[in-house]
Amino acid sequence: MKPLDSLRAEELADLQAIGFDPDVFTRLVTDYLAGSFPPNRLSADVQPPPRGAVQRLAPAGSMQGDALVDAGHQLLQQGKVGLVVLNGGMATRFGGRVKGVVDALPGRSFLALQAKRLKELGDRWGASPPWMMMNSRATDRATMDHLVDHGFFGLEPGRVRSFLQSGAPRISPQGEVVRQDDGSLWIYGPGHGDLAPCMRGSGALRWARELGVEILLMANVDNLGASLDPAVIGHFAASGAEMMAELAPKNPGDVGGAPAAVDGRVQIVEGFAFPEGFDQDSIPVFNTNTLWFRTDALERDFPMRWYAVDKQADGQPVVQFERLVGQLSWFLETAWLEVPRSRFLPVKAPQDLQDLQPHLRSLFGTSLKVL
Repeated sequence: MKPLDSLRAEELADLQAIGFDPDVFTRLVTDYLAGSFPPNRLSADVQPPPRGAVQRLAPAGSMQGDALVDAGHQLLQQGKVGLVVLNGGMATRFGGRVKGVVDALPGRSFLALQAKRLKELGDRWGASPPWMMMNSRATDRATMDHLVDHGFFGLEPGRVRSFLQSGAPRISPQGEVVRQDDGSLWIYGPGHGDLAPCMRGSGALRWARELGVEILLMANVDNLGASLDPAVIGHFAASGAEMMAELAPKNPGDVGGAPAAVDGRVQIVEGFAFPEGFDQDSIPVFNTNTLWFRTDALERDFPMRWYAVDKQADGQPVVQFERLVGQLSWFLETAWLEVPRSRFLPVKAPQDLQDLQPHLRSLFGTSLKVL
């Protein structure tokens, strides 16, 4: 029996409507059950990135620094920069709400604060940077209702677009499709690695390019430290690279993905993918998942690899197959920029949000009117 044989025709069609590929999924399950699925840990030669691979911004006030800021301002003025926010997650630690609509500051949601920045840029340059959100089916309705209810926070609706990430059914360790108590499929988002194909398949990438976007910032919805900073835009443009990863200096105890030389080529390696025994502390920076792309570079198809992830869902073991967007650095010419921790302000739990209140107020102003 094949893993998808238990799906009803309408369930399969529903999945395919958001980009699910049944042939790929069947192959992944078959390989997993046969024990031939590649291990998550790399078997290649992995070393810290070579000296000079990771750069920093030119100092503010220097001739080079001012030139890069001016270049960034020019690109913003010309409408060549856009933003895509990863907005597919549910804030389970905030009562199971869609995270983007949770208040980051009193009366201002994460999405409202992103919109505030974009509107300020639009007020300065005549048109706000195009804004895209990669939503999941679980977040799309609440997200769009939130934007509509608040008049898109003053942005032109025609410069705001959402698109859906794909989905797949969870399976048991035995390869059977897992259903919820009501009999419905238990769908999950297979990681943010489907950013590029979902942007292409939905028409969102074409939409952005038709609006003139050449440079795209991708950031997590809960990281309000990431912004369209002219200095960073100018640095990326001057690098000539197709992609740029923002890296933050590690604090004691920090773990996660980082740039590493894999068989001599620097790319993002996820924390769980480093070879056994590799000293991750030998790399002093980590990947913030704030990435910059040339939009024309995303037009290609990339042979992204899949990871098998064992999880617990309502107390039962399940298996998910996921891809991660940092893998694009395996295929695209990538620049590496160390940024201050102030550009990495992730909110994963209510305590994080409480701790960040002073910082967020300094970023967005202390006298915010409740909308």
